[in-house]
Amino acid sequence: MSVHLPSLLVIAIVAVLAPLVAELPLGVRLPIVVLEVFFGTLVGPYVLHLADATGVVGFLGRLGLAFLIFLAGLEIDFAAIRGRPAMLAAAGWGLSLVLAMGITAMLAAIGIVRAPLLVGVALTTTAMGTLLPVLRDAGELETTLGRYLMAAGAAGEFGPIVVISLLFSEVHGSGVQTALLIAFVAVSILSAALALRLRTPKAVEFFARTIHASSQLPVRICILALIALLALAEKLGLDMILGAFAAGMVVNLASYGRRGVLLREKLDAIGFGFLVPMFFVTSGMRFDPSTLLGSPTAVLRLPLFLMLMLLVRGVPTFLYRRDLGRRERWPFALLSATALPLVVAIANVGLSTGRMFPENAAALIGAGMLSVLLFPTIALVLRGVPLRRISKGQPVLAEH
Repeated sequence: MSVHLPSLLVIAIVAVLAPLVAELPLGVRLPIVVLEVFFGTLVGPYVLHLADATGVVGFLGRLGLAFLIFLAGLEIDFAAIRGRPAMLAAAGWGLSLVLAMGITAMLAAIGIVRAPLLVGVALTTTAMGTLLPVLRDAGELETTLGRYLMAAGAAGEFGPIVVISLLFSEVHGSGVQTALLIAFVAVSILSAALALRLRTPKAVEFFARTIHASSQLPVRICILALIALLALAEKLGLDMILGAFAAGMVVNLASYGRRGVLLREKLDAIGFGFLVPMFFVTSGMRFDPSTLLGSPTAVLRLPLFLMLMLLVRGVPTFLYRRDLGRRERWPFALLSATALPLVVAIANVGLSTGRMFPENAAALIGAGMLSVLLFPTIALVLRGVPLRRISKGQPVLAEH
């Protein structure tokens, strides 16, 4: 595996440049993930050819995706979403999946898409990691809308991850693969149960002491849990992002509460300070603008996919008519339709396997970028949150 230091240097420059540009007084703040993908495309082999995502650089990009999904699992507040929010979220995502599969099947019939399952799953995703800091800074996280949206966001990440794991696992037949998926879930539940048993006063005191030592033992244990579940998922023929998400949920249960804040901050620093930017910048490097701009029909797919994201994730909002007021439903639909990280991951998988048209992959990523730019801002304006608060209040490291 080759080590291309010039490419790593360019990525490091982009990783610093993106948050600096995000801080410019442009009225509405540009999300860092969008800037990272944009600058990655600019410096990549299809534009300036200053760097490429091969060798170690490509591996670090995949590791960045795993850490991003790990952090997404770490962010789920199980206490806030249990009960009716979780049930509605599961039903809503299931409805989104059925609707997306029907739409993409029709698009496949007329030749617009080649991988209807892939495109359909991409349309059902929700960027929970992007939405959490936005809701927190707008004061919406503890509201009824915030609690229901957290549940919908968790379903919009966990559901697609499970489907992707089944779609791209070709080592075994579907029946065997389903059994292996159940086995993996059982191992994850046992790991979570073990993590909960470790939350004794003595263990908490021990980990609190060692987290300040040079050993950084709690951080190392979290990395061990992540790599162990990644390895197990790969061994069972499942997609690695399922292992990453499960590891995040296990660590979440083990570190829940005030004492886990410092650990989460350290993991955020590793992820958003190093690995997560690697994923988004290398994803931009794999983005070929000519596939999107090469023909008018390709350009038209971007607004088409953007509208379909809103349709697919917005229609289930009617399930919440007893729980959310009329003024909350449109913001809920817009925020649920905000998607980028998993869209980028699915598009990359589609390209690497040759299942997805390059122009569709480019249009999906472009639609995901626009959803992050537009949907949260419009939703919070509808909620009465001032634009200045939206543009200035988001923490830099938490925007992913």
